[in-house]
Amino acid sequence: MNRESVLSAYARLAPVYDFAFGRSLESGRRLAVSLANKAPGRVLELGVGTGISLQGYRCDHEVTGIDISANMLEKARARVSDLKLSHVKELLLMDAAELAFPDNSFDIVVAMYVMTVVPNPKRVLREIERVCAPGGRVLIVNHFAKENGLRGRVERHLTPFSSLLGWRTDFRLETILTRTSLNLMGIEQVGFFGLFTLLQLCKGRSGWKPKNRSQTDGTEDTDCWD
Repeated sequence: MNRESVLSAYARLAPVYDFAFGRSLESGRRLAVSLANKAPGRVLELGVGTGISLQGYRCDHEVTGIDISANMLEKARARVSDLKLSHVKELLLMDAAELAFPDNSFDIVVAMYVMTVVPNPKRVLREIERVCAPGGRVLIVNHFAKENGLRGRVERHLTPFSSLLGWRTDFRLETILTRTSLNLMGIEQVGFFGLFTLLQLCKGRSGWKPKNRSQTDGTEDTDCWD
């Protein structure tokens, strides 16, 4: 995965994204936004895309969205204008691995269907940790690869086509859980057949967090994290 392949994929998807993925990804999107709406605050949504989630946020939030795709952001800005979403503060062209915000800028950071498509998820996670304020919440919705079964075999066969698809098929849950200072507060399967996972994490509160990957699945660290 590299920046060029991601940009190329989303330039192709921008005109049809809402039609192709609006309904199929709605359950994870809706749950993440509902959790973000538990209390008002400063919200950062990474990979805001066409802005399909923006109208769901409570009106007393202050929402900032970023995306690496200008094609996606064009549609998001049109949506904000058409729907008069006054709680959306800014929509910015920005790389999630190099956020141009000071430390501790946001009370809530939301990353929906993002971690498998960014070229460097390690840096993105570090940036999420940095800009999230102490006591703040992080909500991640993502597809995570399975080791076994039919789905696991299919995902392994699709791995060589990741650049064409625009997302990693071999991205594992432990890739996040074993490499973050954030504490895991909750985990839930969402979407058709539980295809996606929603992680609730918190900065600076106690929660469950494995010390290393071998504690979670007994496998060696051979994923594509770097």
